[in-house]
Amino acid sequence: MPIKMIVTDLDGTLLHTDETISEYSLNVLKRCREAGIKVIYATGRGERSAKSVAPCEYFDGKITQSGAVIAVGDDILSKFTIPCEKARSLLIAFDERGLKTMAEDNKQYYGSEATYGLVTNGWTNAVNYKVVDLLSYNIDAEKISVFVSDRDEIKFVEEALADDLHLIVGRDGHGIIMRREATKTEAIKRLAELWRIGRKEIASFGDDLIDSDMLAYSGIGIAVSNALEEVKAVADYICGTNDNDGVARWIEEFLL
Repeated sequence: MPIKMIVTDLDGTLLHTDETISEYSLNVLKRCREAGIKVIYATGRGERSAKSVAPCEYFDGKITQSGAVIAVGDDILSKFTIPCEKARSLLIAFDERGLKTMAEDNKQYYGSEATYGLVTNGWTNAVNYKVVDLLSYNIDAEKISVFVSDRDEIKFVEEALADDLHLIVGRDGHGIIMRREATKTEAIKRLAELWRIGRKEIASFGDDLIDSDMLAYSGIGIAVSNALEEVKAVADYICGTNDNDGVARWIEEFLL
């Protein structure tokens, strides 16, 4: 069955390590769209951060905040947020435990002075960070980040979550908390339904644990060579590394 929809993660997958996309990769994505294949990115970045590295004209759909926000062009199809009261209690609990934590919406990151130190020490995705008094935090969050270093800290975070929230821990102990409805896979399903594309007509690319589910769900799941071993284990194929344009080279060889 021919592939009608391509979904790719950004960081560590489509993007080079320096957070750029090569002209070669962009040309391949353009050729996909000319061939009638829908092209979507699915990223943990917020919309503003994603736009800074992924030109919108090369994509038919956008899945941001790891599935919390789904958009086609400038139209938002759905947004799953954590109410400010829940977000505030989690931020305070994590901060009191000594964990670095921050909330995020489309505009910026919000957190304590302690977490700001982490962000400014090389965590380049976090732009527009605002230091706030966590006791007064009052903004619905699209995503909450919490950085954990061992199983005890993960257990603490999981036990603090309400039933409608879930935690995924990826590289470097970066935990992401979102609404249960907010996953890359559920977002893919929504877009595929919109365009009447079947599951077996979808190919997806990823590198981190949060990508595993969408790779397993798609008709073809492809992990880049620099992916975590757990991600490679669920993939149907392994392509080249992100720095070697692995996604585009696989597409050109097998789909175009």
